[in-house]
Amino acid sequence: MEKLAHIGIAVEDMEKALAFYRDVLGFEASPPQVVEEQQVKVVFLPLGETKLELLEPTGPDSPVARFLRERGEGVHHLAVQVADIEAKLKEIEASGARLIDKTPRQGAGGSKIAFLHPKSTSGVLLELCQKG
Repeated sequence: MEKLAHIGIAVEDMEKALAFYRDVLGFEASPPQVVEEQQVKVVFLPLGETKLELLEPTGPDSPVARFLRERGEGVHHLAVQVADIEAKLKEIEASGARLIDKTPRQGAGGSKIAFLHPKSTSGVLLELCQKG
């Protein structure tokens, strides 16, 4: 584990969220990216060594849309940067922890990502990410 890469925040309306984070708090916002596989639009807001990641669903059946229906807006996940995501997933699975993704998927910005199940992480959705 190298560092906290980002904190994912689920939002209903990206423009409304940006009106606060960018316009009120003064965050610099990346251009929006759509991650088709995840059915989500993301905007990154740099904060020192890490980032906030705003997540808006692009479809009603996306994981973020389900999260919003069940829990409302708020912290969705923590992302930890790793050097070798495949090796880390094998190591974690061998420990007996539950994985949502046994193999990495495509994430924003060309990164590889994989999620660990909250039942193995004290209730936190934890994302592993490897820079693309």
